[in-house]
Amino acid sequence: MKSPHGHHPRRPNIAITPDVTVPTPESPQARYDLKTTYADAVLRAGGLPFIIPYTDDVQVIDSYLDRVSGLVISGGAFDVPPELYGETARDGMGPTKPVRTSFELAVLKAALHRKMPVLGICGGMQLLNVAFGGTLVQDLKLELPSAANHQQHHDRSQPLHPVEVRDGSVLADCVGKGQLMVNSTHHQAVKTIGSGLQACAVAPDGVIEGIETKDGFVVGVQWHPEQMIDTVPPHLGVYRSLVNRARDRRTHG
Repeated sequence: MKSPHGHHPRRPNIAITPDVTVPTPESPQARYDLKTTYADAVLRAGGLPFIIPYTDDVQVIDSYLDRVSGLVISGGAFDVPPELYGETARDGMGPTKPVRTSFELAVLKAALHRKMPVLGICGGMQLLNVAFGGTLVQDLKLELPSAANHQQHHDRSQPLHPVEVRDGSVLADCVGKGQLMVNSTHHQAVKTIGSGLQACAVAPDGVIEGIETKDGFVVGVQWHPEQMIDTVPPHLGVYRSLVNRARDRRTHG
């Protein structure tokens, strides 16, 4: 879509948090790691993706956010430390990455303070819930044995189960209301929803699959929409809405 002057609208800068590898004897240097689908989704949605390295320097975090108009907290194969939501680790708890979580929490809180559009993906949604004072189910199989399988082993560009996207939600504006087929790669889930958040998508077994703020664009989804934008096209709408809000914020902020 072009502007009235015939130019394409400028792409807003979108920060994406990466994962980090654990050093091993074979690969002693830690490396930042991010699936290309995150950046691809931001690009296809009209944004410019920027990967932001970890730091515990608040001034550096502010400098990052000075240069972007939206934030994606990515997912990964690790758990949020339960101490952050007032619990201790129980059976079923997976590995944690405290350095990553500390950085992401600092960036997330700074972005929220700036009222920046934020999208949390899978573990990023869980961190979002914790940042708002919510808690997590540490392991679905042990704590909610009636829950369906939420860890697929087939191609993640293909769905595993439906969710019901609630009418009137911000997420419904992104992907449409009603049933949406999603992929699923998580063993934890939202238990109590953080203050200021509301559920916007729920799986048939009752597991909360989407959360959002009532105003602005702060959305978390438990699945990976960036991996399904070709197979289930409505999923691109999640990233497109983030990018559009980021563009509006830069233009009018």
